[in-house]
Amino acid sequence: MQKKAGKLLIIGGNEDKEGDCEILNKFIEMAGGRGARIVLITTATELPHEVGDEYRSLFDRMGADAIAVSYIDNREQANDVSIISDIEQATGVFFTGGDQLRLTIILGGSGVDAAIRRAHGKGAVIAGTSAGASVMSDTMIVGGDSSDTPKKAALSMAHGMGLLQEVVIDQHFAQRGRTNRLLAAIAQNPHILGIGIDEDTALMVNTDSKCEVIGSQTITILDGKNVVHSNISESKRHDPLALTNVLLHILPSGYGFDISRRRPYMISTQE
Repeated sequence: MQKKAGKLLIIGGNEDKEGDCEILNKFIEMAGGRGARIVLITTATELPHEVGDEYRSLFDRMGADAIAVSYIDNREQANDVSIISDIEQATGVFFTGGDQLRLTIILGGSGVDAAIRRAHGKGAVIAGTSAGASVMSDTMIVGGDSSDTPKKAALSMAHGMGLLQEVVIDQHFAQRGRTNRLLAAIAQNPHILGIGIDEDTALMVNTDSKCEVIGSQTITILDGKNVVHSNISESKRHDPLALTNVLLHILPSGYGFDISRRRPYMISTQE
């Protein structure tokens, strides 16, 4: 369950950057609108300057007050005092896409990592797209086959940043057919929720553990808490997965999900 002071915006990747830019505009709004102070972290991508320039231009057009791009490519830079200072003063931190394992290897336990947590604790919104979405949870999917029958070998996992507890997140979900590897993830960790986020779709996580879906596609939530049977412990890596009594939710914009109660709801029926 989410227990921090700030909000999270978890984006499934390939968000609209040319039309209404609903998700990116929502990030700037959450970060304070024209008073927003944004730090972009490009660590995950192999093209940090190109990607950084693209998002800086977008956020500038959306009216953010200050935008700093942090090119953190190694552990030494992850302890740079000027970058740490920028993050501590930020109202919004944005992780670009790329390789989520690079984020945890380079940032994990660093001064920048600590600064992100301090900023979030003081109310800054933390957003991430694609790899930047996967890294939000404490259990993180770092790879796996999306094209085969669900099985133990369908994924590899590692520790994420832990900004959101008791979930595992997968991105580009419907577009890359990743249901099988999310099922494998909750088979191995039935106490957590599996959250698959489609492209151009985001989950906005509030401080009370209630979430809201925004964007053009859907969020898929797999709840394995009440699984009756699984063969995951005795099966070999490439054996087909048996998993019964999994609860499935598919939620488009206009719906929300309460993580602590594990229940979906329609936004219009809430206060």
